[in-house]
Amino acid sequence: MAGSDTPSALGHLPSSVREALKPGSALLRLETTPSREGILDGAWWPRSRDIVGELPALVRALTEHLGPVTRVGLDAAAWEALPTRLVVDDRVVHIDSSPIGDDTVLITRGDQDHFSLLVVPPHATPDAAHAAMAQAVRADNVTQAEQILIDTATGLETST
Repeated sequence: MAGSDTPSALGHLPSSVREALKPGSALLRLETTPSREGILDGAWWPRSRDIVGELPALVRALTEHLGPVTRVGLDAAAWEALPTRLVVDDRVVHIDSSPIGDDTVLITRGDQDHFSLLVVPPHATPDAAHAAMAQAVRADNVTQAEQILIDTATGLETST
């Protein structure tokens, strides 16, 4: 998770944040004003498409900064075996899924407070993931998640 560091330039993260990011990381831009002008509130780079293995760490990180997470909305086609709910630290988190294919995860805190995070594909290279995450957390970002992944070549499968 990032502290108060802000992206220094388009496509770049401050060195201290960049070195800490690896698969399994979440990077948030938490605004204290009601404007929330950017399209995305942050980015998440899961290690795999196993939501039961990946989601608890994200929910814990978000709960630390936002308060209790009540609901998570995901693209059904992007994840393996989606449950309808998951218990994280003795709290039930409801999981909504639909075949939207928009490369985001929607987080609900309370009844109507929503946060939208870019989902960086697990197979992304570190450079592409860092560039995508930096763009997603820019306060002035007006680019949709899918386009960010295209622009940064983040969605491209890499051969191992």
